[in-house]
Amino acid sequence: MDFKRLEKNLCDNIYEAQLKLGYDKREMSFNYMSASLKHLIGSDVNEEVLLAFADETEKRLGRLTFRPIKNGFCITIPAEGTEYVHNSSDDRSFMENLVSAVKGHCSTEPLLELFRSASPDVVIKEINNEEFRYLAYFPDSVPDEYYYCISEEEEIDGSIHGSYHRFIREDYEEFGF
Repeated sequence: MDFKRLEKNLCDNIYEAQLKLGYDKREMSFNYMSASLKHLIGSDVNEEVLLAFADETEKRLGRLTFRPIKNGFCITIPAEGTEYVHNSSDDRSFMENLVSAVKGHCSTEPLLELFRSASPDVVIKEINNEEFRYLAYFPDSVPDEYYYCISEEEEIDGSIHGSYHRFIREDYEEFGF
């Protein structure tokens, strides 16, 4: 069984949370729906599969723990795992720039420009549904393989603030936005 994609997704989620909340050398927990886990590893997921994942990643992330939640599992990464991600040398400048832009309460256009500057092959589509205005993704998975749904929210002062939600491709497609 190949756990590389799940490990990368988990590390990406840890890093994004650290950018948003700060790094404080603590454990972190993430809820994963069973459908998302199945997409990430290519098979149904149960506690036995998750224990095999924990065995495979223990040297890097420490001993992961799991607990069932409605329609999925909560995965807890110990402090040594969050430290590993914090100290990782992967180039995550795109995510750093994106989180920084959203923290700065920028409008949607600077967010879209950030995607355009990250890759000439970016796809940006106006979807204008009830939740999101744009979809942005990189077909060649550079700088990453996620699908970003970008929305606009009005601030108290009337200005427009851009925000995003990040999905793996399969989850985005299943949601049917």
